[in-house]
Amino acid sequence: MSQLVTIIGGSGFVGRYIARRLAKAGWRVRVAVRRPNDAIFVKPYGTVGQVEPVFCNIRDDASLKAVIMGADAVVNCVGVMDRGGKNSMQRVNDEGAGRVARIAAEMGVERLVHVSAIGADAAGPSIYAQSKAAGEAAVTSAFPGAVILRPSLIFGPEDKLFNRFAGMAARGPVLPLVGAGTKFQPVYVDDVAAAAEAAVLGKAAPGVYELGGPDVVSFREMMKAMLAVIQRRRMIVGLPFWLGSVMGAGFDLLQSLTLGLLSNKVLTRDQVRSLKSDNVVSAGAKGLADLGIAPTPMGAILPEYLWRFRVSGQYAAIRDSAKNLRKV
Repeated sequence: MSQLVTIIGGSGFVGRYIARRLAKAGWRVRVAVRRPNDAIFVKPYGTVGQVEPVFCNIRDDASLKAVIMGADAVVNCVGVMDRGGKNSMQRVNDEGAGRVARIAAEMGVERLVHVSAIGADAAGPSIYAQSKAAGEAAVTSAFPGAVILRPSLIFGPEDKLFNRFAGMAARGPVLPLVGAGTKFQPVYVDDVAAAAEAAVLGKAAPGVYELGGPDVVSFREMMKAMLAVIQRRRMIVGLPFWLGSVMGAGFDLLQSLTLGLLSNKVLTRDQVRSLKSDNVVSAGAKGLADLGIAPTPMGAILPEYLWRFRVSGQYAAIRDSAKNLRKV
């Protein structure tokens, strides 16, 4: 019988790519999510019955034990940026990560992969960075042989980064940015999945791996690259951090006043704090190269999914080609 992997959050942006890769490698894949009915799309990643979405709540021991039982490997892809509520950063990024590691160790799981983030720091400026660091500490304490992956900003067809700002550029003439000068090292989502696959297959030594692409660029430079792909000219306006903090406080207050009915998906104070620090691979850190993975540049992938934000959409190339036709 083929080996079994449980992917906590396996239908999310990163998790689905890991699920697809491991299914192709012949593993049985258990996709553990809060809403299995919304994760049916993962089933065609493998043969009939090879990939199955199942219910799981990372805040509940019994739920995790049920989905980890019998697994040879576990991958935890769950992470949130919410400060309050039942699924807060503390309960998910910190306590949830530790719970997964503890139960995996108790149930004799051979390998554990934990997806964290570059910038995880117990003394970091943001609650997000602190919660990620606390989660890593809990994982290594309960499962010393775990592989921890720290990606920079992740891009790909389903991302909420380039798709979001390309949508803004398609609707208006200005792109406001908080932290326009902050440096990032965007990493392709399938490269992150390849790193997780290598760890599951036992090709990665235990420890921390920082994952970044070949491009080290500022937030402003990322947006310029995106605008070039969607063939739109827009004014990029860098907003000072103090103004971003005021805006974030306003959006956070609105969420609080509506008891979470209007969730702050625009800008939070914690995100502003995070944007004050560069998000790049540390000097001397183990990374994709140590896993035998060649990082994919943004320019090779962005045109594959941002074309829909061009004025002529999928026909933009045909229109541009028509300009070269000789007039008779």
